[in-house]
Amino acid sequence: MEHGDFSLSPFEETEEGIQQDKVVITVVGKDRVGIIAAVTSFLSEQHVNIEDITQKILGGYFTMILIGDMTQCSMALGDLKNHLIQRGEEIGVQIFLQHTSIFRAMHRI
Repeated sequence: MEHGDFSLSPFEETEEGIQQDKVVITVVGKDRVGIIAAVTSFLSEQHVNIEDITQKILGGYFTMILIGDMTQCSMALGDLKNHLIQRGEEIGVQIFLQHTSIFRAMHRI
C-alpha cells in the first residue's frame, strides 16, 4: 500500500501485520436436518477453514454464524458468496457472507 492510499484490499496485511482474509457467514431459516452439513461440506470443498462456529434453534428457526479463513480458498470472494446464496436456496435457508474488513471499516468511522 502506497503512502496516502487508504484502501484496504480484503487480503492485504493490516497495520498489525496480520493477514486479513476472514469472512463472517450467517445462515438463517426454518430448521431442518442437514443444514450444517450442507454449508460446512461446501466450505470444506472450497478449502475455507472454519475457525469459529455457533448455532442455535430459536422458535423453530435455525441460526448459525461462523468465521471462515479464506487463505487457501479455491475461488474468489464474490464467487464464494454467490455459490453460498445458491446453496442456501437449494436447502431452504438464507446465507449471507461478509468480509471482516467491513467490520474494521465500521469501527474506524
